[in-house]
Amino acid sequence: MGASKTLLFTESQNHLANLARALSHPARIAILEVLIRRRSCVCGDIVEELPLAQATVSQHLKELKNVGLIKGEIEGKKVCYCIDLDNWEKIQGELSAFFDLKSAFGDCC
Repeated sequence: MGASKTLLFTESQNHLANLARALSHPARIAILEVLIRRRSCVCGDIVEELPLAQATVSQHLKELKNVGLIKGEIEGKKVCYCIDLDNWEKIQGELSAFFDLKSAFGDCC
């Protein structure tokens, strides 16, 4: 969607859509699973676990970082990534609130 069209929607709607977009790629889900399992990881370690090139993994990490699911800290020449626990809980609450909207209309169709 073009930038001008996003202005027609609320900040919350745009945020949730960006989050859904970030979660919509299986490689990003796999990266999150690696980070959850390992607690923290250097990009090269993630590359070893996935069938993707380092540049591709870096692009996916950037998307996950942009929506706040992960954070990265520079350690020398490497970046160590981990789940951003504060944002993770906030995002979990936002998704739960969105899915709880269904209770407003009950059963239909």
